Amino acid sequence: MKLNELGLVLYTFGNVSAVDRNNAVFAIKPSGVPYEKLTASDIVVVDFDNVVVEGKLKPSSDTKTHSLLYKQWKEIGGISHSHAKFSCAWAQSLMDIPILEQLMQIT
Repeated sequence: MKLNELGLVLYTFGNVSAVDRNNAVFAIKPSGVPYEKLTASDIVVVDFDNVVVEGKLKPSSDTKTHSLLYKQWKEIGGISHSHAKFSCAWAQSLMDIPILEQLMQIT
């Protein structure tokens, strides 16, 4: 997991998941495990009813949200929920995100 290395998460906040639509399950980061200690065997596999199919740890507290998103939008293949230092600081400042002229031209 490079999220920690890239500064996209703080402590154990935020999570990631990836869906396997053929088997109607998704893999998600477990709750409370620091990213720097996370291993592949820690990942929890959950079905769309939020039942743990594989894994010994408790799935993320956001598992229900990920499940609902996967059910609603079939084109989603993965979700990354981040608490990056700079995006959180910007949100706390209550400042608007400026629109860049180049982005306004995208239709």
